[in-house]
Amino acid sequence: NAVGIFQFESRGMKDLLQRAKPDRFEDIVALVALYRPGPMDLIPDFIERKHGVQSIEYLDPRLEPILSPTYGIMIYQEQVMQIAQVIGGYSLGSADLLRRAMGKKKVEEMAQQRDIFVAGAVKNGVDQAKASELFRLMEKFAGYGFNKSHAAAYALIAYQTAYLKAHFPAEFM
Repeated sequence: NAVGIFQFESRGMKDLLQRAKPDRFEDIVALVALYRPGPMDLIPDFIERKHGVQSIEYLDPRLEPILSPTYGIMIYQEQVMQIAQVIGGYSLGSADLLRRAMGKKKVEEMAQQRDIFVAGAVKNGVDQAKASELFRLMEKFAGYGFNKSHAAAYALIAYQTAYLKAHFPAEFM
């Protein structure tokens, strides 16, 4: 019963929680980030990968530590920045500029960033076609990416509220 639980009261979110069966805090954070207009399309893949129905494949093995907490799906802005650093050779500052550029969707700026990322990825041993594909995925993600700290804060409030409701129902009401 999610009535009165921050972020979890809607019918859709209740259904999502029942289907996803989160069993760790990281799952709750991811579900909060996914339950938004843009990334909702990724929810079925997230659930199937979480439950082992769909396999998780990475374009490059170095993506596994970045994407494994979200079952191989880019959910957070911070993941894009980490990919830019690890694969594209970006500094943390440059990765943040990439994140901002993706958010603005300026064609010229994105073309320039694509060239920088692909060149850096090739320098780091990634095939050019694979580097371009990865950038395309990052670019697509940028349209809906959510800041992990925001999702974590919302998830923590929801978790704490649910705990209080379950263990102290009289006080909760």
